[in-house]
Amino acid sequence: MEQILKGQVAVVTGASGGLGAHFARLLAKAGAAVAVTARRVEMVEAVAAEIVSEGGRALALRLDVADAAAIAPAFAQAQEALGPLSILVNNAGVGGEGLALDLTVEEWDRTFDVNVRGVFFAAQAAARMMFANGTAEKGEARVVNIASIASHTVLPGLSAYNASKAGVAMLTKSLAREWSRRGIAVNALAPGYILTDINAGWWETEGGQKQLKGFPRRRLMDAEDLDAAFTMLCGPAAKAIAGTLITIDDGQSLPGGG
Repeated sequence: MEQILKGQVAVVTGASGGLGAHFARLLAKAGAAVAVTARRVEMVEAVAAEIVSEGGRALALRLDVADAAAIAPAFAQAQEALGPLSILVNNAGVGGEGLALDLTVEEWDRTFDVNVRGVFFAAQAAARMMFANGTAEKGEARVVNIASIASHTVLPGLSAYNASKAGVAMLTKSLAREWSRRGIAVNALAPGYILTDINAGWWETEGGQKQLKGFPRRRLMDAEDLDAAFTMLCGPAAKAIAGTLITIDDGQSLPGGG
């Protein structure tokens, strides 16, 4: 892979596995130094070690984005170890499963604490550093929020999650409107369903198979299907992209079923 991010420093939240770990590896292959963060630091230590073993620069940090006060100190630690922060990937998220009549206040709040509040305060902390360290002034600063097709499509039984991801989409536009002129490109990626260890069991059930057959191509995506758009949003090609939500879902959100 061409090292279009050589010299850049990225932070990825929720990088213990799944898309977060995938994005961290992708950033490293493109030349960026990467701080991988998660609530369980032992999980991201393995990701960081893998990147370092392949010749990259990486740092594992404990961070729960639901704890807003912990975000800026973690980012400062990343910058001190790796250099001026220029890329934030807001990947940390929770599912928020549950029918509307069954959701508790605690479940609702947990979904929004991580998926919306965490995204906002991580972006705020990163932007303050990017303005101060000069990466924004040079036009190299990037914030990439990981949204979902739930940002614009109803996923049944996920009212809290749907609402939170719609919030991420509007936050992306709002922050882009405020910061674009000052040199930070804020955009979002909205993936469809991807096979992961967490959801693998569901797709083997009768309900999962029925849902799968409703997709136009009757299949799940691979994480690699996001690579081109993700790398674009993190790199030089995003200099004229602001407040954009890029949906990559293999047509899953198209109406009509399969």
